[in-house]
Amino acid sequence: MSGVPHHLSRWIGLAGSVLLAVAAYLGGALPHADLRPTPVSIWQGPNGPLVIGLWLVGTALLAWAWWSLRDSAPSTRWVLVTVALWLLPMLVTPPLGSRDAYAYACQGASYSAGINPYEQGVAALPCPWLDTISYIWRDTPAPYGPLFVVLSGAVVSAAGSLAGSVALFRLLAVAGVALTAWALPVLARRCGVPPQRALWLALACPLVPVHLVSGAHNDALMVGLLTAGLAVVAARPGRPLPLLAGGLLLGLAAAVKVTALVVVPFAALAAIAGPYRVRALARDGAWVVGAAVTAVVAVTLAAGLDFGFISGLEQGGLVVAWTSPPTAVGQTAGYVAALFGAHIDALPVTRGIAVVVLVAVLVWLWFRALRRGEPFWHAGLALTATVALSPLFHPWYWMWPLTVLAATARRTGWFSLVALVSSFLVLADGTGLPRWTKMPGAPLMTLLVIVVVVRLVRSARAARRPVPADRGAD
Repeated sequence: MSGVPHHLSRWIGLAGSVLLAVAAYLGGALPHADLRPTPVSIWQGPNGPLVIGLWLVGTALLAWAWWSLRDSAPSTRWVLVTVALWLLPMLVTPPLGSRDAYAYACQGASYSAGINPYEQGVAALPCPWLDTISYIWRDTPAPYGPLFVVLSGAVVSAAGSLAGSVALFRLLAVAGVALTAWALPVLARRCGVPPQRALWLALACPLVPVHLVSGAHNDALMVGLLTAGLAVVAARPGRPLPLLAGGLLLGLAAAVKVTALVVVPFAALAAIAGPYRVRALARDGAWVVGAAVTAVVAVTLAAGLDFGFISGLEQGGLVVAWTSPPTAVGQTAGYVAALFGAHIDALPVTRGIAVVVLVAVLVWLWFRALRRGEPFWHAGLALTATVALSPLFHPWYWMWPLTVLAATARRTGWFSLVALVSSFLVLADGTGLPRWTKMPGAPLMTLLVIVVVVRLVRSARAARRPVPADRGAD
């Protein structure tokens, strides 16, 4: 694919972005659209075949253009110009692929009215735009960090309308993308990765224009702050003030979405100047960890909130989709039991096991980074494990590991393929296809889990096997 002219990829991607923008106007996540659509009802609705066709072709063009240059982007400047072109059509469209921006607005309205969104759902106000939010999320607490709750309140107060609020949330997302564009080359150079390749993989991915910008997801801001924090730590290891700044940025990222805290222990390792020693970790890493924790606590107290966003994360279990591996395994276990006349709900068990496994994997990855180095690469793997072992997977979640891996990985195929497939999982109006493809989706995902586990076990055994001595040596 490296022989594809890069200018051709640029204009093909722009054509895909324009088609998706048209799909957003005709049948995107419009404020008063059907809140319980199905693929069939969308097809039978106004402009149904046209909307689905535009979404499919537009996504395919954007995905092909990105994939074709994943290892051969010509220059940093060329990548940034191309990404900007692809984002332009998304700046003026209704949201694509999700109704989360409306939930942000309602949570901001609740907070502005003096209601703690960690204690009551948006139906308690009631939100003036309650009819734009899916029924399942109207009485659930906000799962977002205190910084984003404060920003949501400020956005709603400043905009005064739903359309204005969505526009400002989109500007926040663009700011997050811009912050990533600034920080990623710094991190990539530190890790020996070409900056243009890192920028292309992270920012030209179809998930960025569709979900981060058009969908206005707060993941864009979280990823931007996270990448900036890692870049500052990478640029000045061993220096207290830069490490303090890097830790504060990581803490602010966690104050948007708490999952950003996963990378903090790895950033503490990266903060060490020289060999990894306990004394060096206490001397240099403490600046990063202390600043990150302080930022989260300070923002929480300043917002007049508590740590209820942690319990809000449990609401992800309300959605059952096979794109989450532990959820798929639980679904498959139920299907197998049904063949023998038993009816079981294995989801609590498989999801609970996944949490235990996640903790073990994160600890193992940290000690592996301590022994072998490359803390930023292991931070990307930690984010990958966090997404893979969570009870819920949305396509835009993959931007967390993708961005860090883009700047640290030598091989790009596996995580690029996940992003490519994820781009086709949600229709223009936000209808998730995994909800309607439990069979064969769950069994196939379970099979993939088995294959991955077997390969990992074999790789671990091969790594432990002693290398035989060269018999021909003197």
